[in-house]
Amino acid sequence: MKVLQSWDDGVVDDVRLAELLRRHGARATFNLNPGLHPPGRSFGWRYGDKDVWRLGRDELVEVYAGFEIASHSLTHPNLPDLSPEALDWEIRESRRLLQDWFQQPVRGFCYPFGGFNPAVKAAIRAAGHDYARTVAYAEPLFPPADPLELGVSCHFTDPAFWNRYDRARATNGVFLFWGHGYELVNEAMWADLEHKIAGIGADPAAEWANIESLF
Repeated sequence: MKVLQSWDDGVVDDVRLAELLRRHGARATFNLNPGLHPPGRSFGWRYGDKDVWRLGRDELVEVYAGFEIASHSLTHPNLPDLSPEALDWEIRESRRLLQDWFQQPVRGFCYPFGGFNPAVKAAIRAAGHDYARTVAYAEPLFPPADPLELGVSCHFTDPAFWNRYDRARATNGVFLFWGHGYELVNEAMWADLEHKIAGIGADPAAEWANIESLF
């Protein structure tokens, strides 16, 4: 069974997250908005009682070294609301910048707010992406009817995480979970995530994979 994970938004919490994943030899995809990263760290928004900060442009390559990088658009708008010109810019410029910064192909896309329509999909395809991840739950997960509508197995906090994992394992399928680093708001959540990562790593039937490797 292939196990994949996908994390959005390029936040400071990803420093700790990436270190956790490396410690367990876990692969992951990080979906970034290059237009939202000035040279230094910047305040993003409030998540409950927590201040969410974005990573600085000058630390992205080091933080995400060794992981798959995918586009999350340039500035995280709701893509179906954009004009054709703005849509094209958001998608093409994001991919161009990420490939320039990381010096690796960017083959994947992740829809901001999960929003897409036929025009958005056409623009993503035209810009050279091989797949696009949604937030729609799918079982079985792979192969999708459309690579630009790749679903997910569950969110990393889903109470049914292990049940969904076991169902994918029983069919030697694909299990993909997703989330945001800023959602890890206390040590209990960090411990629970590490327990999941370690458990998957110890499962002889599981193989960590990048999403792009499926396509």
